[in-house]
Amino acid sequence: MPDTTIQRVTVLGATGSIGMSTLDVIARHPDRFEAFALTAQASVDRMVELCMRFSPRFAVMANPSAAAQLRDRLKGEGASTEVLEGAEALIEVAQHDEVDAVMAAIVGAAGLAPTLAAARAGKRVLLANKEALVLSGALFMDAVASSGAQLLPIDSEHNAVFQALPHDYRRNADERGIRRVLLTASGGPFRERSLESLQDVTPDEACAHPNWVMGRKISVDSATMMNKGLEVIEAHWLFGVPAERIDVVVHPQSVIHSMVEYADGSVLAQLGNPDMRTPIAHAMAYPERIDAGVRSLDLFEIARLTFERPDFGRFPCLALAYQALREGGAAAAVLNAANEEAVAAFLDGRLGYRGIADVISATLERAQGLSVDSLEAIINADARARDIACTEILARATSR
Repeated sequence: MPDTTIQRVTVLGATGSIGMSTLDVIARHPDRFEAFALTAQASVDRMVELCMRFSPRFAVMANPSAAAQLRDRLKGEGASTEVLEGAEALIEVAQHDEVDAVMAAIVGAAGLAPTLAAARAGKRVLLANKEALVLSGALFMDAVASSGAQLLPIDSEHNAVFQALPHDYRRNADERGIRRVLLTASGGPFRERSLESLQDVTPDEACAHPNWVMGRKISVDSATMMNKGLEVIEAHWLFGVPAERIDVVVHPQSVIHSMVEYADGSVLAQLGNPDMRTPIAHAMAYPERIDAGVRSLDLFEIARLTFERPDFGRFPCLALAYQALREGGAAAAVLNAANEEAVAAFLDGRLGYRGIADVISATLERAQGLSVDSLEAIINADARARDIACTEILARATSR
């Protein structure tokens, strides 16, 4: 018998692509889900629209000026939504007693504190924010275990792995006969572009993903395959699998979203059209299945599926992510911070495309001896890595 209790959902990062897809699923199932709180950085116009449509109890703007504008706009519309502001408000709506599930879709390190708060509060955490596990893997997983939170991955690749694992899997790969986890990657827009021409890549070219519709930062991460590197680190923490048993497979059609290989030689794969509403609906309704608004997969239209080994010379960011995972400690947090700063500089025209990996590599070499055994330590390591990365970016800008 299906559970008819309405789930109250906080959407962290409501105006981004994951947030909008989540709200699409909520709108399709008003008998199951209710938007309790919506958050954004500064997108006032979009938040006005969303608040008028979904009538959340709370709307949170990270930017105080944007919060003031939203408050005035909603008051003028006669809306009852209460507007909050700042980092503490994000934590408040993530751990609120009346919240059942939290969609963690704030991009970057900014999403760590509210996502960790949701985990510590024992919520159903729908994890789309890679950085929560990349920065604080052990800390985050300990919080999930101690609070009894339910952690469900939203990344299409991790959600696919989750679906291919035994339903009662508890990060015990050897006990359950799991040989390998295989994460698929499209290869992005530069899979076949000449290496020599990559130095001339523009931000618009890097953001033109062939299969997925995503934000600009994530699109650049896809082009460099840093997104896949972060997913390797995330998979390690989610599924308890070491780096040497997590392989990346370039699959340009983006139909197989990931695979799990078992000790008996079986390989289980999850297939579907490249639409984030599928993993979102799966996690929101788990263990049930609901309509996500996604069209059926037409295998005859696809006709063929192809696979390639990743070229680490073309995608040095992927190699750096494996390096950081193997090093342990604060290396993954340093990797993420350096990447965020480098990508921002690239999008602003302050750094060339090939410079992204150079900045990350240099920052990893210089940021040694940092701790990540507490949230404060993680924040400090993140800040230190950003300082180093900005110095490296400036050095490259002055030499161009």
